[in-house]
Amino acid sequence: MTREDEIFKKLKNGDESGVAGLVELYYEDVLRYCMFRLSDRYLAEDAVQETFLKVFRYFDDYRHRGRFRAFLYKVAGNTCIDMMRKKRWDPIPEDAAQEEKGIQKTEEREDFLQIIRKLPPELGEIVFLRFSQELKLREIAETMEIPLRTVQSRLRRALKLLRTEMEQGEEGTGYKEGSDKTEIRKGGRAK
Repeated sequence: MTREDEIFKKLKNGDESGVAGLVELYYEDVLRYCMFRLSDRYLAEDAVQETFLKVFRYFDDYRHRGRFRAFLYKVAGNTCIDMMRKKRWDPIPEDAAQEEKGIQKTEEREDFLQIIRKLPPELGEIVFLRFSQELKLREIAETMEIPLRTVQSRLRRALKLLRTEMEQGEEGTGYKEGSDKTEIRKGGRAK
């Protein structure tokens, strides 16, 4: 029995500690996802709180079938979209330091985010969910409400684009390290 299953068993038996358990289990992962979607830590924290409020508000209607994480990410994604629609803000510069533990971890995370933000949004989100959040392909399909085969093909396409980008960076053609003007177009070419 997984920790998630134990928590749902507590909730089914009326044990309120299950609520705190679910938040504790998924808070950091959902926060990273919301930060990816919103690029503002404070707005992302608000989105996470709103996500958990929505989940628990309608929790009685949810039927646990071992897919709670995908359901949670789906709610978080929709919450981020709602927040972007409601609020206009100036984006934080990409080189702004994040409030993460350890400078090296922050730098690696920023490098990863800069790389995947060069991808078209539908590809970048799949790469982020797969490698940063470690979601399974099936969970990504449920989160994004697209077929599993589409997730697989988009992930392959994204990895091919990233490989091409890295090869160009190594060869010195079309990409200069530290240049923030390089983007990957939908056709897969750096501009």
